[in-house]
Amino acid sequence: MDWNRVEGNWKQIKGKAKEQWGKLTDDDLDVISGRRDQLEGKIQERYGYAKDQAQKEIDDWYNSQKW
Repeated sequence: MDWNRVEGNWKQIKGKAKEQWGKLTDDDLDVISGRRDQLEGKIQERYGYAKDQAQKEIDDWYNSQKW
């Protein structure tokens, strides 16, 4: 599954993202709307991560999902 399908199925997938990154609010997830760059930015903001660390977390999460 590529990231475009994540965007297309965001309503179903955002619960999994919330489980992974509990500091993200429902409003954050609604604004992100499946866009990877938005997700990276919110993770950086909420967790104080550097951009490369946020990208690695997203990659690890994405690859661990049973799509």
